[in-house]
Amino acid sequence: MVGEEFLKILANRQFPLGTLRLLASARSAGRKIQFAGREIVVEALSEGSVEGCHLAFISATDEISKKYAPIAAKAGAVVIDDSGVWRMHPEVPLVIPEVNPDDVSKHNGILAIPNCSTTPVVMTLWPVHKRNPVKRIIASTYQSVSGTGRAASEELRDTTSNALAGKPIEPKIYKHRIAFNLIPEIGSVKDDGYTSEELKMANETRKIMHAPDIAIATTCVRVPVFVSHSASVFAEFTNPITPEEFRSYLKEQPGVMVEDDLPNGVYPRPFEAAGKDPVFAGRIRKDLSIPNGIAYWVVGDNLRKGAALNALQIAELMISRDLI
Repeated sequence: MVGEEFLKILANRQFPLGTLRLLASARSAGRKIQFAGREIVVEALSEGSVEGCHLAFISATDEISKKYAPIAAKAGAVVIDDSGVWRMHPEVPLVIPEVNPDDVSKHNGILAIPNCSTTPVVMTLWPVHKRNPVKRIIASTYQSVSGTGRAASEELRDTTSNALAGKPIEPKIYKHRIAFNLIPEIGSVKDDGYTSEELKMANETRKIMHAPDIAIATTCVRVPVFVSHSASVFAEFTNPITPEEFRSYLKEQPGVMVEDDLPNGVYPRPFEAAGKDPVFAGRIRKDLSIPNGIAYWVVGDNLRKGAALNALQIAELMISRDLI
């Protein structure tokens, strides 16, 4: 799903594209995909697939990324990876171009993009953190099924139809039914009671913001939404801050749109955010539990800024700086 979204975005941007090769597993080889008015045949991925390529975008399993990212980098390509394998590697920059663009110059052939639940939270905290450092973050995410993949989206569709028709529901992708339900478990279960998704959010946020001392606790929940991840965020800052200040800082941040008029029902919603590039912030208010806190709501398309768009923006940034 990320690959398909990537092609849509690539076709609509002024990217200096020469040759485009589409690589997948052997079972997908030979499939024909339309791109910008022409037809491209999907090739089976092999160790020689990236020879002569300047850029290699990888959005696949961790096993594929772990094996093929070093092969592509050794072949001379700059790799921009969407898996969890390289994000916390000390020699791999983890980049959101609107937040830490200078980190792109520190790569050794491989760069990583953050988890799709991390990106909208960091993008909305960064413009404030630069002026008033974040001390603590409490976040609960509401993540769409497209974050799991196409089969999960089909499961939501099918189980919803079955539920409405009074038919039996047999979940296959998730442990429990996703139709008309919430599943507070994303990723593998860790010994401390957190999941891998929750720990990713904490660790990635600290790395991207170069702020290792931020205290972070998260709860990640899968919800019956097709596209767009949402998050409820409570952030504590070093110094006092008003909702008006917070709102004004967000309005200055590239890639962030403020939708915040509660009396008139204006706030971000996942259905409306799907297919759009920005992340959307709203419900901005004082955190009544602590002196220097702000509570807010943020939504972003996990397939676009959460993955494909962010990867392409990294490439554009590197090209603009003559790093490719």
